[in-house]
Amino acid sequence: MTIPIAAESFHMTTDLGTLCSDFYVNQRMSLTMDLPSGRETVLDMFDRVRRELPGMKRFRRYDGELALESPDQEGRYCWVGLRRTSVRSGWVNPQTLEEAYRLHRMLLETAPYFLSITPLDVEAIELVFGFDLHAQRNRNEVVFDALLSNSPLAALVESGREEMLDVQPFLGLALDESARLQASLEVKTRVGPAELQSKRWEDEPISVYLTVRREGPFEEIEQFKETFGILAGHLERLAEERVIPGIIVPLHNAIL
Repeated sequence: MTIPIAAESFHMTTDLGTLCSDFYVNQRMSLTMDLPSGRETVLDMFDRVRRELPGMKRFRRYDGELALESPDQEGRYCWVGLRRTSVRSGWVNPQTLEEAYRLHRMLLETAPYFLSITPLDVEAIELVFGFDLHAQRNRNEVVFDALLSNSPLAALVESGREEMLDVQPFLGLALDESARLQASLEVKTRVGPAELQSKRWEDEPISVYLTVRREGPFEEIEQFKETFGILAGHLERLAEERVIPGIIVPLHNAIL
């Protein structure tokens, strides 16, 4: 799948679609208090989203979440989810970053008024770039070979004699002196016991999550939009300069 990235907002020399099977941009606003769950409040909120993005017309209930979704069109779709203490949104395989950003910014601007969210109630706002790379082989070995085989950690593994049960690196960074602006990188392999025993590897992805998070407190609702711009700027910089060349490309090459 080809996932073109808008040159004006994300300068890349390699088409992301040649490196991963899916790319998605997710956002979460985490809250301290429960969201209002009244029928009219939720429907009014989702109707506002649907007026802005008419393609989002499927209303669904999941375990602990109410969601508004668009149809899946060749692997591209978007969604908004309301949980007890969070407002979530995502865009899978956007044609441009601005396409996904439009949805996330709209929620930051409108959700506080429809759902009675005040700055005091917001614990954190986070923005995520997700990269999925499918691998029909031992995904733990792929991650180990790509990211850890030349590090001192490799000395812990005796190749050919020991099975790696879990290889899922996680790294967190502080992006300012207060440590309220944070970045994290997490790699998920999802290798289960049944796969390890049978040696029959499912066609599941290795997922790489690059997250930038701004923790509260926030002073006013208008600060949410400013925060989004800061998060997006850090995400694009970290993805282009570090994560794509340093993590995604090595994983892609190890799968091949």
